[in-house]
Amino acid sequence: MKEKYVNQANPNVSVDCVVFGFDGSDLKVLLVQRDLRDNLDIDDDTLVLPGDLINDDEDLDEAASRILKGLTGIKNIFLEQIGAFGSPKRLLKKRDQVWLNAIRILPNARVITIGYFALVNIKNYKTKPAGFAKHVLWQDYNTVEELGFDHNVILNSAISVLRDKLYREPVGFQLLGKEFSLHQLYTLYNEIMGGDIDRRNFRRKMLKTGFLKETENYQEGVPHKPARLYTFAKKKFDNVSKANFKFY
Repeated sequence: MKEKYVNQANPNVSVDCVVFGFDGSDLKVLLVQRDLRDNLDIDDDTLVLPGDLINDDEDLDEAASRILKGLTGIKNIFLEQIGAFGSPKRLLKKRDQVWLNAIRILPNARVITIGYFALVNIKNYKTKPAGFAKHVLWQDYNTVEELGFDHNVILNSAISVLRDKLYREPVGFQLLGKEFSLHQLYTLYNEIMGGDIDRRNFRRKMLKTGFLKETENYQEGVPHKPARLYTFAKKKFDNVSKANFKFY
């Protein structure tokens, strides 16, 4: 008899997480390569989003946090639900079927997944394989090809939610260090929005918000004139009315 994939796992409900990162020039997505159990001789290098079945004794947010902590060691990160994905065809790709038959007791059980997206500063954490992940890697968002299951659909939903939130909330700062240049901030927002932001207007609008605090520090070790560094004045943002507010 095959071993249970996860103790007390619910075979019909999972969470899948879109983890965005930023390396200073490119928007990244955390992907994992599936691993096989019991030394099964199956060639499967499919990339998928980090996810897993939920345990019967945990709620959805707990499951998402557990999965990401296992892969990244990160606690208390920005994590938000983006929706449910339950197409009857979401598990029917040929390679997915082979993997499911090799790894699960109920390979044909319908699984509805709850999508989350998370934002992390890549420099602060070191990823590690866990669960069914054989390898964990950061890939440029713009180079992501076909993923397993319906994970491209989930990824597209996550970027849409993130883009919408950028207009109303300063979530982009989750991807930056404590101090950053205006150029780094522009590059981040431009990458997320798909290259549609005018540089000059962006700088003017961001400074006009009053939520960027100028520091006495400048960039170090750069081949050009060092730029002044800023920090995000979160307390100031928290104290203003958010009604009809647009961040840039």
